[in-house]
Amino acid sequence: MTDAPTPQADLTDDEISEQKAVRLGKRERLIAQAETAAGGAYPVQVPVTTTIPEVRAAWGHLAADEPSGETVGVAGRVVHLRNTGKLCFAVLQSGDGTRIQAMVSLAAVGEESLIAWKELVDLGDHVFVTGEVASSRRGELSIMVTGWEIASKALLPLPNLHNELNEETRVRSRYLDLIAREQARKTVLDRAATMASLRATFADRGFVEVETPMLQVIHGGASARPFVTHSNAFDTDLYLRIAPELYLKRAVVGGIDHVFEINRNFRNEGADSTHSPEFAMLEAYQAYGDYNSIADLTQTLIQNAAQAVSGSHVVTWADGTEYDLGGQWDRIRMYDSLSEAIGEEITPETPIARLRELAADAGIEIEHPLAGKYVEELWEHHVKADLVRPTFVMDFPVDTSPLVRAHRSREGVVEKWDLYTRGFELATGYSELIDPVVQRERFVEQAKLAAAGDNEAMRLDEEFLRALEFGMPPTGGMGMGIDRLLMALTGLGIRETILFPLVK
Repeated sequence: MTDAPTPQADLTDDEISEQKAVRLGKRERLIAQAETAAGGAYPVQVPVTTTIPEVRAAWGHLAADEPSGETVGVAGRVVHLRNTGKLCFAVLQSGDGTRIQAMVSLAAVGEESLIAWKELVDLGDHVFVTGEVASSRRGELSIMVTGWEIASKALLPLPNLHNELNEETRVRSRYLDLIAREQARKTVLDRAATMASLRATFADRGFVEVETPMLQVIHGGASARPFVTHSNAFDTDLYLRIAPELYLKRAVVGGIDHVFEINRNFRNEGADSTHSPEFAMLEAYQAYGDYNSIADLTQTLIQNAAQAVSGSHVVTWADGTEYDLGGQWDRIRMYDSLSEAIGEEITPETPIARLRELAADAGIEIEHPLAGKYVEELWEHHVKADLVRPTFVMDFPVDTSPLVRAHRSREGVVEKWDLYTRGFELATGYSELIDPVVQRERFVEQAKLAAAGDNEAMRLDEEFLRALEFGMPPTGGMGMGIDRLLMALTGLGIRETILFPLVK
């Protein structure tokens, strides 16, 4: 007997309805029996003494046909079921995917109980069994059942566990994905290990975790289209936040010199393999740091997360590919790398007319008033795909980064980097703009863009500017998408790294 699930034919809607009707009948029988005896279809508790993983850890060494002498009570979901005369076999699966065989025999449970097992137990049911742990004649670790009861009656049949679920089913019915697929369960555990590692790294460096508002009167902190909602209590429109940046900077002004937040952001934009309208975001700010020190911190955060997930800086993706996150990561300049790629020097002084020509030559469809936008689009077209190892792309155009400090030695650029892994942007970091006068000027320029119809432009935030006027220390800041970090660690698409992604 193996742990492989029994193949089932794909069921039509009518067949599923028929199975549900049959299972509802069994539910009624179980409920009726519970009126005179313990159990039923949905008991409040079953007397579990040991988990399936614990049984495997303690008794996995048994030789074929060897008893343990230990009686346990375990529960699990039935993922394989075979009824043959006086002996019935089932494979029970725990929540983490660990499985064990249950053997229900006439000699051990009696005729009435065996008949009830055959008539009432279906694939997908949660059952509780008690009995001695032993190895079967074929060497399969088993529970030699002496008693059993339904722990939860399933009314719908499981999908065909023999075949891989399609992506749409995995995303829309993640609970089935978790039952059926080890990778789905592993991704959840990898994400939990990543979150714990991030928080541990921050704690080791004296950072304080805070929570900032998700409902905001003025959306800001990034260039993105927000979701709009309405507050009945205040009779005003509010925005789901696109970033926590402006509130975290208020915290730095207030003296929380090392601060971070991990929480949800919402952007009313497109959804694809690297974007989700709702996503988890990490932002951190370090007083008396700059974009170089915050890049060092980001590299440490990611490498520690890789160590937590894979035990190494070399992570193995779901398709078996190995990706090396170790060592010191490259740092390249945007303008220099673009110039090298196209064979022509591009600088912040390059006329926008020339940038438009280069974009047209490359087949880039863009119409924008900012020269920096053309530089970024050209860079993505010519350079991004060639980045294999994790790479910090430094020094962005000033006109596309309104919250960033101007470069200390290069005109026309700001002290900003984007971190690219696997060909996509994973994180971004800055030497933060702390001059309230310059910040106001940048906000005013953004307001003009918004008035001209740019839905992603930022709004002027007077309360944030007022906070800056009380003095914010020199600061390095960074933001990183948690879902994208999981993409870098696992090789999966964004909808696979989010447990319950938004679907239409």
